[in-house]
Amino acid sequence: MIIYALLFLLLVSFFSHIASIIFYILNKSTRIFNFFVSTLISNMCLSMVLIVFALRNPEMIRSLNMRLILWVLSGIIMIITLFIQIAVFRNVFRRSRDPEFYHFNYFGKKVYEDGIIRKSEFFSFVISLPFLLIIGAYFVARLINIFIYGHI
Repeated sequence: MIIYALLFLLLVSFFSHIASIIFYILNKSTRIFNFFVSTLISNMCLSMVLIVFALRNPEMIRSLNMRLILWVLSGIIMIITLFIQIAVFRNVFRRSRDPEFYHFNYFGKKVYEDGIIRKSEFFSFVISLPFLLIIGAYFVARLINIFIYGHI
């Protein structure tokens, strides 16, 4: 049970490390850089603890339910990519309501400007879409399998 908790902590620390890298690139803040360094240290410490557990008790590693771990991991990745998709849609919808990003043509139709969607938002949407579809399909298929057969 402790291995599952350590793996979950490592997973959370790893995702927060990736998020801190992204936010540091966007903001260049000292506070975010300090958070980046702390997640780096926590990743290394958790990895060392897991290595010690694996070397001392290899039967604990062999007894891990990898289907459960992959299912939880796919659910977390699906939720993260879903939040990315929702954030992009929310930002574009807000800009579509802002008069700065549209004008009316001669016939009275609304014409949107070029800056309504940013390049970074477009690329994050396009890159996260396959992850959402593939990993989300795996998560939902395993979830249906749990409800029908009662096991992972």
